[in-house]
Amino acid sequence: MKRLLGMGVLILVGMTALLWYGTERSASAATKDQFVGAWRLVSLEEPGADGELHQADCTGLLVFTRDGHMSVQVMYKNPQPGAQAGPVQYAQGGYEASFGTYDIKDAHAFTYHVDGALVRTLIGQSLNRVYEFSGNRLIVKSSNPKEHWRVVWQRD
Repeated sequence: MKRLLGMGVLILVGMTALLWYGTERSASAATKDQFVGAWRLVSLEEPGADGELHQADCTGLLVFTRDGHMSVQVMYKNPQPGAQAGPVQYAQGGYEASFGTYDIKDAHAFTYHVDGALVRTLIGQSLNRVYEFSGNRLIVKSSNPKEHWRVVWQRD
């Protein structure tokens, strides 16, 4: 009887673990599904010389794939010579372009692992990002407290 009871407990624990793993996996898959696709740039706000956020005149495209790849391109329509949005330089000559992979950390953060970029100092970096979804929009910010930019992307 003890052996039967022990096997029953073992089966119950195993089933509970499988259910928990399945729930976690489906929640993660559902979150990843929200990212997948092509996103058009709606707005990019970055700090100006006065320290206030200003909307940049630019256009861009952000792509997330189901298998965990990511690519971003932003073109500033009227680039300012030597302009830089903060302690990290993302654009060169009025253009930002990079690609790599991404990992969703939780319901509000992901990490972008840069494999290639126009600005070569970004290559090999893991950039932590904070995000939120609002309807068909994805709002992304840096988790670095020294960076004060905000980007809004829209999927049609």
